[in-house]
Amino acid sequence: MILPVAAWRLRDGLEPLAKVLGAADGDSRFVGGAVRDTLLGIDVADVDIATRLPPQEVIERLQDARIKAVPTGLAHGTITAVTAGGHVEVTTLRRDVSTDGRHAIIAYTDDWREDAARRDFTMNALYADPTTGEIFDYFGGLDDLAARRVRFIGDPLQRIAEDHLRILRFFRFHARFGSTIDEAGLDACTARANDLMALSRERVASEVLKLLVAANAVPVVALMVERGIFRAVLPEIDAEGADRLALLADRETAAGIAADPIRRLAITIAPAAAEAVGARLKLSNTDRKRLIAATAGPGTEGAKALVYRAGSTVAIDRLLIAGEDVSAVRDWTPPAFPFSGGALVERGLRKGPDVAAMLRRVETQWIVEGFPDAARVGAIADEMVTGALG
Repeated sequence: MILPVAAWRLRDGLEPLAKVLGAADGDSRFVGGAVRDTLLGIDVADVDIATRLPPQEVIERLQDARIKAVPTGLAHGTITAVTAGGHVEVTTLRRDVSTDGRHAIIAYTDDWREDAARRDFTMNALYADPTTGEIFDYFGGLDDLAARRVRFIGDPLQRIAEDHLRILRFFRFHARFGSTIDEAGLDACTARANDLMALSRERVASEVLKLLVAANAVPVVALMVERGIFRAVLPEIDAEGADRLALLADRETAAGIAADPIRRLAITIAPAAAEAVGARLKLSNTDRKRLIAATAGPGTEGAKALVYRAGSTVAIDRLLIAGEDVSAVRDWTPPAFPFSGGALVERGLRKGPDVAAMLRRVETQWIVEGFPDAARVGAIADEMVTGALG
């Protein structure tokens, strides 16, 4: 099979890079997601090259060709080549010497099959010759891709023992690409679900958040709950949470709003658990606050008032989760409040806490009236100040 021509293959600098890395001599090949996604007709974001060349030789060749080389993962044989068309990760072929479920000690090799054997799924172990487009498939990845089946390379239990994160990756990839579940992989992930406890919470968070916005996240999350996959790291996600996720997904689709991982995480857990889950997953402060606020309800002042007070992102979260209509605010930008405390002082109020309190009252009435223009705000202020001063 030949890799179809795709836009990413025409990126500036990619052909010269492949030439520098000895693609014509069989020393380097495209690998992984770029090959997989091209075969599926999906736009490619990242391009990776696997090479038989040792890392130091990669660096020397790039420098000689005046291509910037960044040793982003030198300890594991990865050099980032900076080309006019974007960054390309170049990794020397590897084999695992030992693993502990979180980290691997590797050795370099010049054997393509050995390099493929250490990868997680057959669909991720497809290589393509940059010159001819010829595809190399060592473990039946093309057949699995055609069947939309995410399948571990070799023994699933062994693959999971090498890196426990592969449990979550199995479900994420199935949610993104799968239609036929691989029963051996599913059973292995179920049996070893408790291994997830050994992972850093950052790695767990990254996978879960990506999973939640995958195309088939709803049925896959329900399957994970059924199989007890979340129990070790996110017991807060239960069957009821999976049902709520399904409702939210329908609302997002109906409203024409893209799926969002924080919003979807918020609806899968009980509101009281949001603070603890955000801390456990080591989310950013912004995402933690958003996770906590997402289920606070639609408020009592209307959708536009909520956007004005809470910001568009949080307001959309709260409205969708509450099952409220978002059509009026989906693309609405709230105006700035066209008034100031100084204008109240000019109307006779003394500087101090009374000004701040009155300003809040004027702003609230401005919101109630639907954000009228500055002239109307001035009239509102006149009425309130006159009443306050007697």
